[in-house]
Amino acid sequence: MNSEDQALLKTEFCGLEFNTPLVLLSGCVGFGEEYTRVEGFTNRDAGAVCLKGTTLEARPGNKPHRIYETPMGMLNAIGLQNPGAHAVVNDILPQLDFSETRFIANLSGSTVEEYQQVARLFDDSPIDAMEINISCPNVKQGGVAFGNDPDMSARVVEACRKVTDKPLITKLSPNQTDIAENARRCIEAGTDGFAVINTLMGMAIDVEARTPIIGNNQGGLSGPAIKPIALLKVHQVYKVARDHAIPIIGQGGITTAEDALEFLIAGASAVGIGTALFYDPLVCAKINAGIVDYLKRHELSTVAQLTGTLRLNN
Repeated sequence: MNSEDQALLKTEFCGLEFNTPLVLLSGCVGFGEEYTRVEGFTNRDAGAVCLKGTTLEARPGNKPHRIYETPMGMLNAIGLQNPGAHAVVNDILPQLDFSETRFIANLSGSTVEEYQQVARLFDDSPIDAMEINISCPNVKQGGVAFGNDPDMSARVVEACRKVTDKPLITKLSPNQTDIAENARRCIEAGTDGFAVINTLMGMAIDVEARTPIIGNNQGGLSGPAIKPIALLKVHQVYKVARDHAIPIIGQGGITTAEDALEFLIAGASAVGIGTALFYDPLVCAKINAGIVDYLKRHELSTVAQLTGTLRLNN
């Protein structure tokens, strides 16, 4: 890619400069260093890399099966397998090349206090920003996911905000009644950005055994099957976030440049690439090229000029 094309792709998100509007999503590229081993890929193809979901203590994850391919998508229930926040900060982050791309930690927890402790640890690290995964179950509230309740979502954001000045990106769940109201509450609590959306909950059944295929019985559905839902949710959140200049990473089923452009037009400032990486590890370069071609054809000089340009039907 030449320097002119690279300049077209540069994107600002939460005060950070991204090489491109593409963000590699949490859980799809491990802790970042694994993906650099893919021949032909460079971290410069992505504006940022979201690290694997990290809890305070190490977790072994769920029993198998953890992943199941579905028509136009994938179910996963990994169970937040990770070595714990201390190991990520002390052992993994020093191995990452922060000169090539931005790295975003993904915070997960079972209590508000755990989220805050993890945020405090990452605050004292070179990480560029933190993504708050509020889809985790609250063990003190009967297992209800933080992200499905605006009050609990706001409490998590507020707790993390107290211990860091780094950009906070709240990852919103589609498995709730009113995603726009949740977004509004998170803005009041101090979030700097949003990731929209997390996976939808789903199930697959082995008809011969009459049991769920996923060991955890249910899992998160991602991939092209959820794209229409994700687009709508991005636009709903954008209508709340735009008045506060809060940017959005739009995600959910993006596999082509046209998909990415749809999310930008709907209101996203950046776009997340996840499930597509499993069957085309070099998809980022293709999406970047398609975005550049679109910008040139429409005589646009920045990706930001596309954000929120959706013209609704009367």
